[in-house]
Amino acid sequence: MQDFKKSVVYQIYPKSFLDTNGDGLGDLQGVISKLDYLQTLGVDYIWLTPFFVSPQNDNGYDVADYRAIDPRYGTMADFEDLVEEAGRRNIRVMLDMVFNHTSTYHQWFQKALEGDSVYQDYYIFRPGKADGSAPTNWESKFGGSAWEYVPSLGKYYLHLFDKTQADLNWENPAVRREVADIVRFWMVKGVKGFRFDVVNLISKGEYADDFQGDGRRFYTDGPRIHEFLKELNRESFGQDSEIITVGEMSSTSMENCFQYAGEQSGELSMVFSFHHLKVDFMGNEKWVIVPTDFGKLKDILFSWQEGMAAHSAWNAVFWCNHDQPRVVSRFGDEGEYWQQSAKMLASIVHGMRGTPYVYQGEELGMTNAGFTRLDQYRDVESLNHFRILRDKGLSEESVYNILKIHSRDNSRTPMQWDATPNGGFTTGEPWLSVNPNTARINAAAQTGDPDSIFSYYQALIRLRKEYDVFALGDFAPLTPEHPSVLAYRRRWNGETLLCVNNFFRKECTWTCPESLEGFRVLLSNYPDSDPAQVWNLRPYESVLLLKQN
Repeated sequence: MQDFKKSVVYQIYPKSFLDTNGDGLGDLQGVISKLDYLQTLGVDYIWLTPFFVSPQNDNGYDVADYRAIDPRYGTMADFEDLVEEAGRRNIRVMLDMVFNHTSTYHQWFQKALEGDSVYQDYYIFRPGKADGSAPTNWESKFGGSAWEYVPSLGKYYLHLFDKTQADLNWENPAVRREVADIVRFWMVKGVKGFRFDVVNLISKGEYADDFQGDGRRFYTDGPRIHEFLKELNRESFGQDSEIITVGEMSSTSMENCFQYAGEQSGELSMVFSFHHLKVDFMGNEKWVIVPTDFGKLKDILFSWQEGMAAHSAWNAVFWCNHDQPRVVSRFGDEGEYWQQSAKMLASIVHGMRGTPYVYQGEELGMTNAGFTRLDQYRDVESLNHFRILRDKGLSEESVYNILKIHSRDNSRTPMQWDATPNGGFTTGEPWLSVNPNTARINAAAQTGDPDSIFSYYQALIRLRKEYDVFALGDFAPLTPEHPSVLAYRRRWNGETLLCVNNFFRKECTWTCPESLEGFRVLLSNYPDSDPAQVWNLRPYESVLLLKQN
């Protein structure tokens, strides 16, 4: 069995994790100082979002030098210490590689701007249309055109994200060689995992106007994507069987993911897909306020669980990351049932087939920020959409209400270590405001409390290692049409696991479709859960039941 199936990955957003030098920005030494905390939680890998040299227009996802540590985070010696100290605690390091685009400050792009044709071919430069307008009508994912004009060259370059993030031309073999060389550089440093940012966008198809949408159908899961990933595997991380990889798949299809993360496909270990996190969108539009479609959420989760299993492909399972709002605010309850709902949401993910990912603070039940002023926001996407939504005629109050729910800054507020005003994150002025509820929600209050959300995550991580059914079991939905309950069954080699969850704050009745004889409560978010064939589930009640033959 591959080790990653029993593993749990903890995502760290270094900028917001812990600041050790008082400059208001988290750093690598901060990560090192909290390795004991992570070991106590029980995680196997830490995934660090980019800390490479960057102008920080997209919080490090605009890389200017893939082989250098940005001084604001520390030094290469700090990184090497981190790998060594983590290894002593049986924790491995996973890096976040952004290979769809580079910063426009990267030396490759700067040489392209100087007229070097070799480096212009590293990127996607195109002449405009006859009338001088952009080559296509594609839209940037951050709003506006996906093309930026360079007067000195008389051409446009493609940027699917911010205009300072120029898309790389993966059709150029030299680009692919550079990328593989960068991966090998970090392998030599002892890195044992790689997460590839929006990697299914690297193969572009036809450069044509999209009269049906925003252009994504021309560059999502493109024509050579599987070829490119197989080559990258062969030329770099595939040379070390201990390395695990995960691809962030933007607007992908399940059929493509059978190949991306197929056991025998020679591409990646697993994939992130995001369809289940669009159930409170309107179509693909997230900058709206609509209720969560619970039926759709179940259908997506269940179909991916069953479909990937049927094709021997592996999921990364998760609710949270640096691009998503806090899940307890999104699908749970910030008030009376905060603790129960946070635990329930954890059970759903950790009981599933796939490798669970925990985002920093999720294990404490951290909530959305609730910012009420534009100057509190830092995220380029949020700032752009504030303007876009105001231009569409929405009131300031309406736009703030949308940002409070959907802004990426909700997940980026500093980690809440203790009850002090800055949450123990920094002695200086934090780069982004600390959530005031750090007085109530913090690590110091939870790590010694056996009833805490932290302790519940500890238990879930321990169970995955203790019982093979978590990692290896099949997957079958239970009562998928129930309006309030998300439940499923896993089976493996004489072990049967039932995961039963009331997703809402209202009590409900649930009838278990199979006999509960021989089952015992493995874990529950209420101290006195009493499973029955016809069961009255309390608000957000969540129970894991196990039977061993």
